[in-house]
Amino acid sequence: MADREPVMSESEILGWLTERLGAQVSLPVSQINPDVPYVEYGLDSVAALGLFGDIEEEFGLVLDPGVALEYSTLSLMAAFLAAEQKEVVHS
Repeated sequence: MADREPVMSESEILGWLTERLGAQVSLPVSQINPDVPYVEYGLDSVAALGLFGDIEEEFGLVLDPGVALEYSTLSLMAAFLAAEQKEVVHS
């Protein structure tokens, strides 16, 4: 089977993540900087669970809790998800 392109590009993933974070912390997308750690937006544990639940559902991944610490900004998480998505698509 030929390799397929990822379902979403990294920039599309970043846009999706930005919208989700904005919804979780009640901020407009225009006020979210993708290079600022999630915790600086007041993302509490309940909102974090919601955000990461959305990520798992959208991308069909089961994320280790450490992923949130390792990829602590939207930019880092988008790059991680784009790479993970490619691995799933190429498998």
